[in-house]
Amino acid sequence: MNKVELVGRLTKDPEIKLTSNQTQFCNFTVAVDRRFKDQNGQRQADFINCVAWRQTAVFIQKYFRKGNRIGLVGSIQTRSYDDQASGQKRFITEVVVDEAEFVESSGAPGGDAYRSEPVAPAPTQSFNPPSADSIAASAPTAPNMQIDAPAPGGFEEGQPGELPFEI
Repeated sequence: MNKVELVGRLTKDPEIKLTSNQTQFCNFTVAVDRRFKDQNGQRQADFINCVAWRQTAVFIQKYFRKGNRIGLVGSIQTRSYDDQASGQKRFITEVVVDEAEFVESSGAPGGDAYRSEPVAPAPTQSFNPPSADSIAASAPTAPNMQIDAPAPGGFEEGQPGELPFEI
C-alpha cells in the first residue's frame, strides 16, 4: 500500500502550471514538523515536495498561501530524468496529492472545513436511542451536561432532545 497523510505549512504561494497537453498542475513544498525536538530544544522540519493535478491543483492555488497549514492525502512517487547540463540521471521523489484540506479555520472561508474532492452526502438516517440495558445508556456524559431523552417514537420538532441538524 502506498498512502501518505501529511499536515504542514506551505513554503511559498502555490502556482498553477500547464503541461504540453494543457493539463493543470501545481508543484509545491510542505514543511512538516518532526515529532521530537533536537538537543537544543528546537523542532526540526522535513521539506516534502508535492505535486497536485487538475481540480486539486486549482483548489490549492485558489485557497492556500505561503505559511498556511494544509492537510494532504496522496502517494509517494519516484521518477527520473537526464540532466542536460551534467548528463547525469537525476531522481525525484514527491507526494502526488489526491486530496487537500484546510487544517486551520483561518484559512477557510467562514471557518468551515473544505475538501478538494467532492464528498457524497450521507444518507438520511433515523436516530435510535440506546435501550436502557445497553452499555451506551449507562455511559457517563460530559460534566455539567444534560441530555434530554427523546419522546417515544424518536425526535419531534420543538421537543427536548431535538437535534439541530440531520444525522
